[in-house]
Amino acid sequence: MTPRKLAVVSAGLSQPSSTRLLADRLAQAATRSLQEQGADSGTDVIELRDHAHDLANNLLTGFPSGDLRGALDGVVEADGLIAVTPIFTASYSGLFKTFFDVLEPESLAGKPVLIAATGGTARHSLALEHAVRPMFSYLRSVVVPTAVYAASEDWGSGDGGGGALTDRIDRAAAELAALVTDRASIVPKDPFDDPTPFEDLLAGPR
Repeated sequence: MTPRKLAVVSAGLSQPSSTRLLADRLAQAATRSLQEQGADSGTDVIELRDHAHDLANNLLTGFPSGDLRGALDGVVEADGLIAVTPIFTASYSGLFKTFFDVLEPESLAGKPVLIAATGGTARHSLALEHAVRPMFSYLRSVVVPTAVYAASEDWGSGDGGGGALTDRIDRAAAELAALVTDRASIVPKDPFDDPTPFEDLLAGPR
């Protein structure tokens, strides 16, 4: 089976970050599920805090600068996406939204996406369903049925997460792996594959 590539977007702001911790656990579970289905995989983790200034510049200029271009390409070319945001004021963070605002329209159409979030209390878990899932539905992504929310109390046990959180992570990762293996692997398009003939360039616009 063709190796698959996962992109992991973490919008955590602090270091260490519970958002990044959840993203890592989801990535490990998804990799394990892909291996169980006979697929090798690679993972590209994107920490949005490292691209905060370039994202602001992109909003102002319309062009990605610095390492942001590579981060955007990594998400577009991945076979599956894991997107994790902290919940602020009952919704995704501004940094998380900005990253997906600067992606080209249609670039995530049909891409399997696992959504997840962290927050102080379980009361904010519905933000995944009324904010994050609608955003990816608008982008025409295929969002897995199980969304994963981790509140502060979920990290309280000695194994780095309660049993219920571990169950949700494993279920969501298995759903993502199934969608990824069902799709043909994404092959990045080479802009030089189909160049305009030199004679046509000399002839000018018709």
